[in-house]
Amino acid sequence: MRRLMLCAVLSLAACDRTPSPPPPTAAVEPTAAVATQKLSFEEAGELARERRQPLLVEFHAPWCYSCYYMATHVMTGPQWTAVHDRAVVVEVDADAPQGAALKARYGIRALPSYLVLDAEGDEIGRILGEQTREAFYAALDEMLARGSDLDALAQAADGADAAAVAAARQLLASWHARYDAADALAWHASRDEDVRAALDGDPAAAGWLARLRFLAAAQGGGAEACLQAGEAALTGDLGCARAYELGRYLGCAERQAPSRERLLAQREAMAQLVEQGAFGEARCADERSVVLTMTQLQSALGDTEAQAALLQRAIADVERRLGGALDRDRNLADNLRVYVEQLARLTDNYTALDALMPALIDAWPQDYVYAFRHGRSLLARGEPAAALPFLEQAAQHAYGVNRLQVAEQRVRALLALDREDEARRVVGATLKANGPWFPEQAAALKALLKT
Repeated sequence: MRRLMLCAVLSLAACDRTPSPPPPTAAVEPTAAVATQKLSFEEAGELARERRQPLLVEFHAPWCYSCYYMATHVMTGPQWTAVHDRAVVVEVDADAPQGAALKARYGIRALPSYLVLDAEGDEIGRILGEQTREAFYAALDEMLARGSDLDALAQAADGADAAAVAAARQLLASWHARYDAADALAWHASRDEDVRAALDGDPAAAGWLARLRFLAAAQGGGAEACLQAGEAALTGDLGCARAYELGRYLGCAERQAPSRERLLAQREAMAQLVEQGAFGEARCADERSVVLTMTQLQSALGDTEAQAALLQRAIADVERRLGGALDRDRNLADNLRVYVEQLARLTDNYTALDALMPALIDAWPQDYVYAFRHGRSLLARGEPAAALPFLEQAAQHAYGVNRLQVAEQRVRALLALDREDEARRVVGATLKANGPWFPEQAAALKALLKT
């Protein structure tokens, strides 16, 4: 469950891949035509330099259902068209070799991620995960209008007046999006006393500082320090971000079990978020993480009955909204898959999941994802013969790093069926297709034959 949540956070994070773009075409005018092109990262950067415009880099992958949400619910219409008049936009597939290299280069830890660079390639800011249309364009418009990199923003934030505090809020939010708590807190500690007092007195800036202290404690502090910092961060009005911060807090709780009273103290605010953000009229963009974080809290409290009830409610809600059409909304369809899968694990009853997965494969046949997930699930339950056809189907669409992931499961299934010669052929063909990319995953695949 934590992995699913991190997919939304690092997503998050929310971790749960669209083929590489075709070869780029030459840049043309007018600007609107560029919106339809598929530029390489290098060509997009060159075009940004020529136009003296920012570069918006969209990191996605076909397993990333937050990416589908953003593509179909947010990055559409006149607002998205207008972005192409103000910036050069390039898509990066994080599963493809070049995309994975760019992801590592820029320290991208969540998908989707929207990285904004100035014309010289310096970072202006980034946006993580599923966002409402309002939140996404507000953040993006601010970055595009500002146009200056983070160093310039830090200079603008070095003061106690209202303009400096406003810049500091943006700067602290950018550091949080980069998972860079150390630099953020070092910057804050090095400011003059009046600057620190101004930031501590501003609710929004103080909230970002609390979240950054929590992030720092989660990254390198002891379990109790992590819990205390988390409780301080969770006292604020976090909105939909509460799900992510509580998920991090529950990660700390796995390292050192807190008292039941400390866990119960988090329940009321999270329950309100569930009603408003997962089932209310003003749903969070990432409603899945709201539901899953609440079930994680219920698990920590030992309330499996409440877990099951919430998952059943979420399943019924999604089924009603889909109306039986799994191909209507891929993000929503995958929420259904996650809820059904979580309930199956909780109850050890996989009947509903085994009925849903083939239907999802039929609804979304153009990539490897659902065939892979179903095969992997069957294999984990000790059914290699049933798993293998699905894994072979997935292999027909796999590429990049997911080619190696699919091959690993195929080899495991073949070895479980005592078909070692076939397993060796799969390894050989996969490594040949992979070339020099993803050496760690390639080494792990080869190691399967030795075990």
